[in-house]
Amino acid sequence: MSIKSSMEAKLREAFSPERLDVINESHLHAGHHHTEGGREEVFDGTGETHFRVRIVSKAFTDMSRLERHRAVNAVLAEELKAGIHALAIEPAAPGEPVRW
Repeated sequence: MSIKSSMEAKLREAFSPERLDVINESHLHAGHHHTEGGREEVFDGTGETHFRVRIVSKAFTDMSRLERHRAVNAVLAEELKAGIHALAIEPAAPGEPVRW
């Protein structure tokens, strides 16, 4: 199973979203440098290292933006530890305006 598929399944199970888009943006980061553990990597733009999550769920009602981000990060903790370098989160409750 791909990282993207795993993320989608976990987010659907945890939040029962009205809308969910998990976007692999790894190709946008080709050539970017990253240092981890004393060694430098250059992303080639392939693989599954950079994602954007756009999610609308009733579960986010009455939650602050920080609480929403923490909730998504908690659900995706395994994927974050397994090599996701960047995760942009755009959470909303139903009826809230979104830019997407």
